[in-house]
Amino acid sequence: MLSRFGGHPEYDVMMSVVAVTKIFPNSLEPLSSPFNRQQFAALQRLCDIEVIVPVAYIPGASQLGKPKRAAMLAALPDVETNYGITTHIMRQMYLPKIGLAVALPLFLSSLLPYRSLLSKADVILGAWAFPDGCAATLAAKALGRPVVVKVHGSDVNVVAQSRVARPQIAAILPRADAVVAVSRPLADELVNVGVSRERVHLVRNGVDTSVFYPREKMRVREALGLAPGGQIVTFVGRIEPQKGVADLVSAFEAVVAQKATTRLVLVGDGVLRRELEGHALVRKGAVLLVGPQPLSKVAEYIAAADVFTLPSHAEGTPNVVLEALASGRPAVGTRVGGIPDVLADPATGIVVEPKNPTSLTAGLLAALDRKWDEAAIVAAGPTSWAESAQTLFDVLQMVRRARS
Repeated sequence: MLSRFGGHPEYDVMMSVVAVTKIFPNSLEPLSSPFNRQQFAALQRLCDIEVIVPVAYIPGASQLGKPKRAAMLAALPDVETNYGITTHIMRQMYLPKIGLAVALPLFLSSLLPYRSLLSKADVILGAWAFPDGCAATLAAKALGRPVVVKVHGSDVNVVAQSRVARPQIAAILPRADAVVAVSRPLADELVNVGVSRERVHLVRNGVDTSVFYPREKMRVREALGLAPGGQIVTFVGRIEPQKGVADLVSAFEAVVAQKATTRLVLVGDGVLRRELEGHALVRKGAVLLVGPQPLSKVAEYIAAADVFTLPSHAEGTPNVVLEALASGRPAVGTRVGGIPDVLADPATGIVVEPKNPTSLTAGLLAALDRKWDEAAIVAAGPTSWAESAQTLFDVLQMVRRARS
């Protein structure tokens, strides 16, 4: 197949890429990992890409109906097409309780049926440090293929701090031809793990600017059935403790005590959602639980807000914060992962301390009281997914040329 880059001899042949990553949607979880899905969809315009997606395989799960997610994913076909990308569903043997200790050898054994597919790739791309990226690196070395590993945040900031995973990551990740980080703090942490600075490349996530863009706030509220009066704080993500949702609700109680007409909109699902349904602020209508939403609706709920917030306990570079900035909305986020890097410009938001409702309350009140410049927020915000994919493509092409 000829390249779409006419007139550039180095791109005469379309590059083929096989990605190995658990963070990619499947037909039963179509809203999963929208950042990888959007970047890979944009990357597909530049090269041929297929994705191997491991899903937990536990014998008997489908018959017993539990664990619930493993039982559900057992129904997936071996191959399907998601967002125009051929997706190979890899059954990865998983052992509860000791999973991390044996994750890498089990992952590698599960990859064996894909040896032919991997051997034909111009470049193998592992997305998520462990075990995905480490397994992709070892497989690529065995097959004599170049390999790039893309890391996202928690895989390095959390998983790589484990006494089980860190030695394996430190031994294997430096062997990759290139390692891609989505933020500067994450790039620095890769160097701490042992990857040489010359092999680390910064490729920031992008945003679909045809979906996330400034809109007239009151019109969006009307379309969503939200009352026009008062200020709105919006959260988008998993309704779970590690996302700081309990901290947020606690902080919001103090916010409402000072600003009685303020509302908190929680977009998403998770273990705390049912518990919150009985909360006094939910019953009074001060906190709205709208559940998971497609990307188009997520964009509307962000646009309806005066302030976006993500009070996570740990993060990589959360794309939802980038989406808020692209929508012209200021963000209040915690000092974890890549959030301070994204909010480095004071025009874009406020950084608060994690696991600290008092700090979060102060940040939210300050943000709600401040007059923000929408145009300045957008100008300091992210690039498009097309630009992000082009930068990733350049790294992939670089390692391909180095091996040719």
